[in-house]
Amino acid sequence: MASSSGPAPFAPQPIPAASSAASAPATPRPETARQPEPVQPEPLNVILLVVDALRWDMPWEGYPRDIAPNLARLRQRSIRYERGYAMSSYTSKSVAGLLSGRFPSELQRTTPFFTRYDDSNEMMAEVLQKAGVRTLSAHAHMYLDKDSGLTQGFDLWKLVPGITFDYNKDPYVTSPQYTQLLIDILSKPENTSGRFFAYFHYMDPHDVYNPHPEAPKWGGGTRDLYDGEVWFTDMWIQKFLDFVQAQPWATRTAIIVTGDHGEGMGEKIDGVKSYRVWKHAFELWEVLVRVPLFIYLPGVEGKDVPRWRSHADLAPTIYELLGVAPPQGLFGVSLVPELRGAPQPQRPIVVDLPADTHNRRHRALIDDGYKLTAFGQDFRYMLFNVREDPWEAHELSAVDKARKEQLIQRYKEVVSRIHDVPARGGAPVKAD
Repeated sequence: MASSSGPAPFAPQPIPAASSAASAPATPRPETARQPEPVQPEPLNVILLVVDALRWDMPWEGYPRDIAPNLARLRQRSIRYERGYAMSSYTSKSVAGLLSGRFPSELQRTTPFFTRYDDSNEMMAEVLQKAGVRTLSAHAHMYLDKDSGLTQGFDLWKLVPGITFDYNKDPYVTSPQYTQLLIDILSKPENTSGRFFAYFHYMDPHDVYNPHPEAPKWGGGTRDLYDGEVWFTDMWIQKFLDFVQAQPWATRTAIIVTGDHGEGMGEKIDGVKSYRVWKHAFELWEVLVRVPLFIYLPGVEGKDVPRWRSHADLAPTIYELLGVAPPQGLFGVSLVPELRGAPQPQRPIVVDLPADTHNRRHRALIDDGYKLTAFGQDFRYMLFNVREDPWEAHELSAVDKARKEQLIQRYKEVVSRIHDVPARGGAPVKAD
C-alpha cells in the first residue's frame, strides 16, 4: 500500500498552558492555605475532517481489506469512540446538523431534498466568527455552495473549480485538486496566524464509485469500487496530514475525523431478502447513520473510549476546544472532559430525518444498546438490539414488547427537547 513518507504523523506534543493565577504565600497559615486553581489549556485550532459516505465497518472494526491505512494510523494516536452516529442519513441534513449543533428538524429550511437553510438560523461558524475565530471551508460538490445556506459565518468558503451540479450522481474525482486547495488555504498566514476553525469535506467515496489506477484491484463489484475510492481518498488525506504536521501551528490543532453519513451496500434489514439498502438517504438504518468518530488532540495519548456518541456532541466540543461559549439550547454535550480523561456517562442518541420532497419523517433513539426507529409522525416503530445485531437483521417488536413500550416512552421524553420547525418554500413534503 502506498502511503506518504515523512515524519510520523501527529506525534503527541505538550498542550501549551495558560498562565496560572498569582502564587500563594510561601508559608501560608493552615487556615488560609488555598489550593492552586487548575491550569486550563489554551484554546486549540480545530480541523473538522469529514469523508463523505464513510461506512462504519472500516479495518479497525474488523473489515478485512486495508482500505484506509493512513486514517487507521492517525486513529491510533487519537481518542477513539466505540461508536459514532451522524445526525441524519444524507449530506443535506447531516451537514446542517454538524454546522449548527441542532437537529435539521430545528432549522428554518425549504422542502426540497437538496434543502436550503435560511439565513435566520444561527450557525456555529457565525458564533465562532463573532468570537474572533477565523472560519475556513472548502468543498468538492456544488450542493455545498452558497445556495445551500450552510456558508453562514465562514470567512472563506471555496469550491474545487470545474464541477457542476448533477442531481442524480457525483461523477468527479476531486481528491488531488481538493487536497491542493486545502493546502493553499492553510498556507496563508491570514488564515492560521490566530485561532481557526476549518471544516473540510472529502467527496470521492460518494457514488459514482470511480476506479483509480493507484488503488489495489479488489474487483469490479459495488463494494470493490467503493473500497478503492476510500483507499484513494485516504492516500490524499495523508498528503494533507503531512502538510499539517509540518506547520508551526500543528501542535495547537485538534483534528476531528468522521463521515457525514454511511453508505448502503445491499444489506438486508430484518432478514427480508427483497429489501436491501443501497447508497444513502430515505431511512435511518445503521449502515446509513453509524460512522467512524475519532479525535486527535495534541498532547493527549490515543485511547479507546467505550462510549457511543453523536455528531450532536461535536458543536459543543468544537466551541470548548476553541475557547468559545456555546449558544443556549444545544442537545449535545461537549466531549472535551472525556477527551482529557474524565469519564462521562452514556447518553441517549437521537438521529433525525425531517420530511422533505423525497423523505417521510424518520427518527431514531439509540439507548443502552437498543435502537427504536419511529416512522412518519411516530405511527409505527421498529426495535433492534444494535449492540448484538449491528446489521439490524432481527426486529424485536414481537419478542420484546415490554422493552419496546419502555423505549417508546423514553423516545417521547427525549425528542420532546427537539423544537420542530416546518419546512417551507417548495413542493409539499411527503406525508404519512
